[in-house]
Amino acid sequence: MGKGAGFKISASPVCNLLQRIILLQRESSLAIFIQIANQVTHAIQQGLLVPGQKMPGTRALADVLKVHRNTVTAAYEELYALGWLQIRPNKGAFVIPELPLVNKHKEELPAYPAQTGFSFKTSIILDSFYEHSTCDYLFTEGTPDIRLTQITDLSRLYTSNMKRKSNRKKMSYYFQEGSRYFKQHLCNYLNATRGLKIAEENILITRSIEMNLFIISEILLQQEDYVVVSNPGYFAANMAFHKQTKNILTVPVDEEGLNVRELEALCKTYPIRLVYVIPQNHYPTTVNLSAARRMSLLQLSQRYGFIIVEDDHDYDFHYEHQQVLPLATVDTSGMVIYIGSFGKSLVPGFRTGFIVAPQNLMKEMRKFLGIIDRQGDVLMEQALGEMIEDGGIQRHIKKSIKAYKERRDKMTGLLHSHLAAWISFLPPSGGLAFWVVFKKKINLIRLREQCAANNLFLPRNILYQDRHTTAMRLGFGHLEEQELEVCISILKRSLEEMEEYGF
Repeated sequence: MGKGAGFKISASPVCNLLQRIILLQRESSLAIFIQIANQVTHAIQQGLLVPGQKMPGTRALADVLKVHRNTVTAAYEELYALGWLQIRPNKGAFVIPELPLVNKHKEELPAYPAQTGFSFKTSIILDSFYEHSTCDYLFTEGTPDIRLTQITDLSRLYTSNMKRKSNRKKMSYYFQEGSRYFKQHLCNYLNATRGLKIAEENILITRSIEMNLFIISEILLQQEDYVVVSNPGYFAANMAFHKQTKNILTVPVDEEGLNVRELEALCKTYPIRLVYVIPQNHYPTTVNLSAARRMSLLQLSQRYGFIIVEDDHDYDFHYEHQQVLPLATVDTSGMVIYIGSFGKSLVPGFRTGFIVAPQNLMKEMRKFLGIIDRQGDVLMEQALGEMIEDGGIQRHIKKSIKAYKERRDKMTGLLHSHLAAWISFLPPSGGLAFWVVFKKKINLIRLREQCAANNLFLPRNILYQDRHTTAMRLGFGHLEEQELEVCISILKRSLEEMEEYGF
């Protein structure tokens, strides 16, 4: 019988091992020879192929893997180039001999580690605020509806900026100062809509409100400093401050906003470093800080020397009358840091945060931003700048406010007609959420569970319950009118079921 006629050499043990552990995904965009090289590398690292191990011949391995011999040759060349294999003339390919053995020889690849091999500090602070549900309906804290966004216009602007040759240099180099073009137009926009008088040197472009708070906390707060926040308040801000100092004091909020008399009492007892306030559409109660209290707050800041961090939460969403101008517009002592987000009505990828402050503080903030977010997004900033320049953002906000006002009015009617027996509330003059207070104390966690059983998700971060308060912040902006009807009907049914079951 001639050589090779009707005869097949059995694969070696190493060949059999590689056949079991190399799993090729032929539909993947990753080249087959790269897939082989990657999985052989993993086998070496895990000790499945020991140092000095002779590799199967290219023909034999190609046969068991059902690939062309040239593919295996290319994989071996890749492994040689990466330093995992040695090629010995007339002898074959070998795993490098000086490689330390990581694990004992195993027949199967181990699973990815379930735990780290080192210790680290853990926190339960935000465990309740990052949740997922399979319910078809949900209330949020007050988020916009991306279905109302101008996705076509945004895509056009972004694509045209990506294709524009003049932007290629900008894409290759981005400094933490941000896009000058965007900063110019954002300054113009804020000056026109907020009554500010700022220049490019007074503004820092960030990713979000939360990044704003993180930067401010890192630069301005020490461990021994005292910070005052509202009660109830914005949990993300509280957590950012809590990371820097344990000295967090609270001041209650009533129908006129932050109680400045109680703030003054704290100032007489503690050396307050910073006060965080949301004068417009307070989170979570949606109330506005009265004009008298605004002036009192500024006077207290000058008298006691504390910093005011003013958050313009939902400033663009207002339905009844002209918004009251920010505290920053009348601050002449440099005590107010004004923060906000631009483009909240747009899809998340086109939103950006900003900080407005005097130039000397900006200098330090830019240094810090260069550490945590040096990359930036010049194309997105360019597109947003164009939206401001051609009036697109103003037209979009005007159109979306009309839709949100209709939804607010619809929600007002539904709450009155379906839930008046359980709750009291005032229709918000701005923002995208209602603050509803229960007339009698109920278990909100139990209500959350009952709603989930009825296909409505209530995140923990919209529930507010302590000895004095049983309330919820119900966002309406993300829901169309028919969806609002379904959500309120489920909430009503869940409350009725709780009463029926005696909860």
